[in-house]
Amino acid sequence: MAKLTVDRLDLSGRRVFLRADFNVPLEGERITDDTRITSVIPTIEHCLKAGASLVLASHLGRPKGKPDAKYSLKPVAARLEHMLDRSVPLAADCVGSAVREQAAALQAGQLLMLENLRFHAEEEANDEAFAVELAALANIYVNDAFAAAHRAHASIEAIARHLKPAAAGLLMARELAALGRITDGAERPVWAILGGAKVSDKLALVESLLAKVDGLLVGGGMAFTFLASLGHAVGRSLVESDRIGLARAVLERARSRGVPLRLPVDVVVAASPDNTGGLRTVSVREIPADLAGLDIGPATVSQFGAALSHAKTVVWNGPMGVFEKEPFAAGTLGVAKAVSECGAFSVVGGGDTIAAIQQAGVTSRIGYISTAGGAFLEFLEGRELPGVAALDDV
Repeated sequence: MAKLTVDRLDLSGRRVFLRADFNVPLEGERITDDTRITSVIPTIEHCLKAGASLVLASHLGRPKGKPDAKYSLKPVAARLEHMLDRSVPLAADCVGSAVREQAAALQAGQLLMLENLRFHAEEEANDEAFAVELAALANIYVNDAFAAAHRAHASIEAIARHLKPAAAGLLMARELAALGRITDGAERPVWAILGGAKVSDKLALVESLLAKVDGLLVGGGMAFTFLASLGHAVGRSLVESDRIGLARAVLERARSRGVPLRLPVDVVVAASPDNTGGLRTVSVREIPADLAGLDIGPATVSQFGAALSHAKTVVWNGPMGVFEKEPFAAGTLGVAKAVSECGAFSVVGGGDTIAAIQQAGVTSRIGYISTAGGAFLEFLEGRELPGVAALDDV
C-alpha cells in the first residue's frame, strides 16, 4: 500500500490541513491520556521545520452534529501549546468566513486549531460541500489520523478529492508499515492473540486471521462463547448464545486449515467483577453454575506463553479478562509479559490492550503500539480503510 507521505513534499511556504485524531479522554477539561496528541507531534514539527503553516483539525467525542462545550478542543489546543512551546489559537468554528480569514493570515511556523469537526453533522455524513469548505483552508492535505481512517467522513475521505496533494502523515505511515509487516510477507510463524468481551465484535477478524496466521490464542469474555460451542458449562460467564453456532463453525474451519486455535484451559471465577465472592481458579470443565469466568488462569497463561515462544510475529488485540480489576489482572499481565519476552516482532492495538502493556511495564519491549482500535481491527480483517484509500498513491 504505497502512499504518498508528508516527508516527500515541498512544504516551504505552504499551508497544510493536518487531520489528526485528538479524540482524547477527558475529565471535565483535564486530559487523562495525551498519547494521541503526543503521537502526532513528529508530523507537526516536521511541517513547521519545513516552513509550512498548519491548520489542525480533529473530532472529539460524539456531540451529535451540533456545538457542545464539553466536546470543545480547547483542552487539546492548550496541551499542544505546552508541548510545542508556541501559540495554538483555537478557532470558534471549523468552517465559515472568519475561519477562512484566520487560516489565510497564517505565516510560516504558525498554527491554527479548528473547533470540533463533529459540531457539524456534515462531517460524519461525508458531505461534499462541507469537504470543499474545509479544503479551502489550505493547499496541502495530510492525514495523520489512522485511528479514524476507517470512517468515511468529510475531513477524512471527501476532502482528499478537493485538496491535493493528499499525503499520509508520519504516524499514519508508521501505522501502515507496522501493520503491513503482519499482513504482507510477515516473518513466520505468525501468532495472533484476541481478547475482549464480545465474540460478535471479532468473528470476522478471526475468520480473516485464519488465512494469515499460524496460530490463534483466544481469551477474554469472547472465549466463553467458543467454550460453550464445545459443550462446556460456563456458569454465569459472558456468552452470546446467538453466536454459538458461528463459533463452532470457526473452530471447525481452524481444524480443517490446520491452524491451532487455543482456548483457556483454566479460568479465574467469581460472582462478578465487583463481587469477589467464590474467587478461585478452576478448570474450564469445572466452572460453577453460580459464578462467572473473569480472567484466564495460570495454566492458560503458561500454555499461551509456550505457544508464543516459537513465534516470529505476534499481533494482539483485547485483554484476557477484566484486567482493570486487580483480582482479574494476572492473566492479561502474564500474556503481556509473554509477548514482550518471546523475541517476535509484536504489534499491539486497542485502548485496553495498550493500557495492559503499560500496566505490565513492558511498553519498551513491544515492536509497535498502534493508536487505533476500530481501524486496527478493520485493517487486519482486510477491509479497505476510506482514509487510506483516499490518499495519493506513489
